[in-house]
Amino acid sequence: YGFINTCLKSLVVEKYGEETWEKLRLQAGVQDSFLTFEVYKDEITMQLVDKACKVLGVPADTVLREFGKYFFEFCKRSGYDHMLRTLGGNLYEFIENLDALHSYLSLSYQAKKDIEVLVLVLFVFPQEMNAPSFRVEKNEDGSMNLHYYSDRRGLCHIVPGIIGAAALDFFNIEISMQIVNQTEEEERTGKKEHIVFLVTQNPLFPCKERNEFSSSSRCLVDSEKQFENQLNKEDLEKAKNANGDRANSVCPVKKSHWKTLRGIITLGKGKLLRGFDPVYPKSLWIDTKTFCNGLPFHMVFDKELKVKQAGVSIQKIVPGLQTMGICLDQYFRIVHPEVPFTISSIQKFINSQFVFQTRREMMPESWKERPMLELRGQMMWMESLQCMLYLCSPLLRSLHELEERQMHIADIAPHDVTRDLILLNQQRLAEMELSNQLERKKEELRILSKHLEEEKKKTEALLYAMLPQHVANQLKEGKRVEAGEFKECTILFSDVVTFTNICAQCEPIQIVLMLNSMYLRFDRLTTVHDVYKVETIGDAYMVVGGVPVPVPTHAERVANFALGMIMAAKGVQNPVSGNPIQIRVGIHTGPVLAGVVGEKMPRYCLFGDTVNIASRMESHGVPSKIHLSSSAYQCLKYKNFEITERGEIEVKGKGKMHTYFLIRNKSATENEIMGRP
Repeated sequence: YGFINTCLKSLVVEKYGEETWEKLRLQAGVQDSFLTFEVYKDEITMQLVDKACKVLGVPADTVLREFGKYFFEFCKRSGYDHMLRTLGGNLYEFIENLDALHSYLSLSYQAKKDIEVLVLVLFVFPQEMNAPSFRVEKNEDGSMNLHYYSDRRGLCHIVPGIIGAAALDFFNIEISMQIVNQTEEEERTGKKEHIVFLVTQNPLFPCKERNEFSSSSRCLVDSEKQFENQLNKEDLEKAKNANGDRANSVCPVKKSHWKTLRGIITLGKGKLLRGFDPVYPKSLWIDTKTFCNGLPFHMVFDKELKVKQAGVSIQKIVPGLQTMGICLDQYFRIVHPEVPFTISSIQKFINSQFVFQTRREMMPESWKERPMLELRGQMMWMESLQCMLYLCSPLLRSLHELEERQMHIADIAPHDVTRDLILLNQQRLAEMELSNQLERKKEELRILSKHLEEEKKKTEALLYAMLPQHVANQLKEGKRVEAGEFKECTILFSDVVTFTNICAQCEPIQIVLMLNSMYLRFDRLTTVHDVYKVETIGDAYMVVGGVPVPVPTHAERVANFALGMIMAAKGVQNPVSGNPIQIRVGIHTGPVLAGVVGEKMPRYCLFGDTVNIASRMESHGVPSKIHLSSSAYQCLKYKNFEITERGEIEVKGKGKMHTYFLIRNKSATENEIMGRP
C-alpha cells in the first residue's frame, strides 16, 4: 500500500532532508507521492530500501530496524495508537493478539491483501499474499520466543524495530531481540520464512519510583499478614462490614498499598483467595439440541480430524457434516494461519484465529457458482475428550458478500456480533470508498496544480522576455505603467555587415538559421552582463544598461557585452562565403524616456535623442569594431578599458562628432567576458 511508501518517504525527509529523498527516489525510479490505499508493487518498496542503503551508506538491517521504529510512530500519528493499545495488558498479550488484529482488519478492508495496511502487518509489504503470522512462547527465565512467519524474505529486521518501539511506549520496558533460528518451512503456498526471535525485557523505572515501589511492596506484605491474622471464621462478617465502612471513609493507608488487595475475595467458609478462581458446575446444564442451535457455527473433531459434532447452520450449508465421522479436511481447507491441516499444527497455533474455507468440489450444486464460505474463529483443545472445538462465525465483510452467498442475517445467531459488524462495515466501506475517491481527486489536483505551475513559469518567462519583470507584474495586476525618465543610461546597437547582400544570395531558411544562431549567443550574454535586451529588428540588435533598473555601472556592463558580441560573432558562419560573419557595434550614453507602448502586443520602448545617436554610432561604425560616442568614452576612460581615438567624423543629422573605438577590457579575460567557467 502507498501507506508504506509514504511512511518511508516521511522518514527520509524528516531525518535526512528533502534533497536526500529526491536523490533516493530518482535512483529508485519511483514517483514522489503515493495514495494511501492504492496497492503498489513490492518491487517499488524494495527498490526504495535498497537505494536508501546505498545513498545513506548504512546496512539493510539498520535501515529496516529504523524504519520499524519510525513506522510505529507514523501509525500513532495516523490515529491507530488507540487500537494498538487495546491489544493486551502486557507485551506477551500484545504479540499474542496480533493475528487477531489482522483478522479484524480483514473485515475493514474488504480483501485479504488489505489486511496488511496497518501496524505490524506492514512488516511485509502488500501483494496478493497472506499476511504474516506471529506466535509467542514464554520461557522459564521470563524471556519469550517470538515466531515470525512470512512469505517475503529479508524483511524480518523490521520486527524488532516495531516491537521495541511498542514495548517502550505502551509498557515502559526496553527489550532486546536476537535471531536464534532461521528456517524455511514448506507450506501450502510454497516456502515460508520462519524466524525465531529471543525477546528479553527490562522494566524501566526512575530511581525514585523504584524505591517507592520497593517500600510499598514491603508495606503491602506486612499489611496483608496483619489483615489475615485478624480474620477468622468467627469475625469474618465483622471484617466484611469493616471493609465496607472503610471503603466509604478516608483510608489512613496510602491508596497504592491496597492495589494488590482488590482481587481478594471471601468465600462462604472464610477462605481468602488472591485473584479469580472460577466455579464450574458438576454437570453441563445444556442439552445437545440447544447447544447446536445456540452455536450454529461450531464443529468438534478428534485427532484424526473426524467430525463428532457440528452446529445446525454449518450443517445446512455443508450437508456432508451431517454424516458424523467424516474427515474435516475433505470439506474445508485452512486459509489462515498457513499451516498443514493436522491437529499438531493447529495446537501449535492454538492462540491464533483460524479461517476455514469450504472446498468447492464438496459443496452442493447450488453453491457451485457462489463464492466459497469462509469461517473465522478460535480453536479450543478439550483434553478430557481428546477433541478440538472450533467456535466460529461466517467471515463476511459486507451485505454484498452476504448476498453473493445467498445468505441472510437470520442465518447468524442473534448473539453473534458478526450481524452488527456486517451492517457497520457496510457504512465504513462506503466511507472508505468516498475517502479513496477524495484522495485520488486530491492527487489529481496536485498533479494538475504542478503542471499549471510549470505552465505559469513558462508563460512568465515568455512575458519577462518581452517586458521587464516589474513592468510585467504591474500589467498582470491590472495597473497602469507610467513612463519613466532615466537621466543616464548606455544604449548599444549592432547589425550584420553586408546583410542585404547575404539575403540576396541565400535561401530564407539560411538567413533564419544564421540570425537565430547569432541571437542565441547574444541573448546568453545579456544574462552574463545583466543588460536589458530592448528589441531585434532584422539583423539589428538593441540593448540598454541602466534601464529599467538604474545602476551606476551601466556603461561598463554594455561595454563588456559589446566585447562579448564581437567574440561570439566569430562563431556564426556566413552562409554565402562560409567565413565568420562581421558585425558593427555602436554605443552612446545619455538620458532617455522609457515606457510601455500598445495593448495587444505591448512593448517596452526607449525614446529620446540618445537612441538616435546610439543608432548613428552603429551605422557609422567599422566592421568588427565597437564605436563609442564621446559621452560613452567619458564614462569608460577610467574603468580599465583600452580605448583608441578615431577622431572627428561627420555623423548624419548630427554634424561633426568626436568618436572612439573600444579595444578590450584590461582586467577581464576572454572567458570572463564570455561567461565561461
